[in-house]
Amino acid sequence: MRLTIFFLVIMPLIGFSQANDVALTSAKKKLDARDFTAAKAELSKLLESNPKNKAALSLRGQARMGLEDFYGAIADFTFALEVDSTFAEALNFRGESKIGLGDDYGAIEDLDKAIRFNPKYTDAFTNRGFAKYNIGELQESYFDFSKALEIGPPDADKYFNRGVVKSELGEFVSAIDDYSKAIELDKEDASLYNYRGVAYYNTDTYDKALQDYDRAIKLDPNDPLKYENRALARSANEDLKGAMEDYNKSIELDGEDPETYNLRGVLKYAMEDFDGAIADYTKALEIDPTNPTYYDNRALAYTEKESYSNAVDDYTSSIQLYPDDPETYLQRGLVKLLMNNNYDGCLDLKHAEELGSPDAKAAIKKSCK
Repeated sequence: MRLTIFFLVIMPLIGFSQANDVALTSAKKKLDARDFTAAKAELSKLLESNPKNKAALSLRGQARMGLEDFYGAIADFTFALEVDSTFAEALNFRGESKIGLGDDYGAIEDLDKAIRFNPKYTDAFTNRGFAKYNIGELQESYFDFSKALEIGPPDADKYFNRGVVKSELGEFVSAIDDYSKAIELDKEDASLYNYRGVAYYNTDTYDKALQDYDRAIKLDPNDPLKYENRALARSANEDLKGAMEDYNKSIELDGEDPETYNLRGVLKYAMEDFDGAIADYTKALEIDPTNPTYYDNRALAYTEKESYSNAVDDYTSSIQLYPDDPETYLQRGLVKLLMNNNYDGCLDLKHAEELGSPDAKAAIKKSCK
């Protein structure tokens, strides 16, 4: 009789475990297919019968991450950790969710624990690398991305991540090596060519930069930033006509980026099209009236047209936004001297000298008594 009862009890338990496994496998497939809503619904149903199923809680948290419900995801991972405080997967994904909310310091705390409980957890090193990058700890971010590569398996994203940090650190030659390895693993990602092009540009290797930008644009012809980057390289390579074509295309794709208008204005200024430069700087200022550089650049163009009062107005606006730039005081002082306003001009030159401008000191010696 006892033997019969024993089997009557154990058989439903086996069936329940198998049902759990089937539900979890089904939910994982939906997650892999990025059907986050269906995965969340299936896991919620499973958790109704077993609310302490840490695997289901973690998977539902991941589904919520896919739906950008980071607060809900954090709640699920926290419940999973109440079941098992050493659950490295839940710590990793809770850390990733915190990154999504901008809580990088909180993320690092979780990811430190995930790595402590699983020292070979590649994704935890990668996520901690992102969090440390976000708070400006570039050397530590570099270490984490390198560790992720060391643990493996290597992939394009891992090399790309480390390449970005190397570029931020000014290690462009080494960054090029990482971007190249990433490209070997994924030859169809336009962003890899674009970033390697930026690194080549920063090493003054303009021909190779242009080759990469050409490839990036071929793969992704609708990204205005890639045309802007190629325009900079073409300008550096003295292909001003080609650079103008690229700036025009960039603006055609996105007419609301003030920096593109500013850069096209700089090019027009170099081509002595001062009216065109002024028009572009004015458009940049319409979009972003808080950038002192745009006022400075327009003032230079006004000066070339001998529209000195407009130049002084622009330098004054720039100084109001950024009062500690000696170059702006220097340039405004020089324009005032051109207007025969020697007293105010010399005051500006004196202030520029106090802020550390050696050119102002020379100008004072030449023009001010």
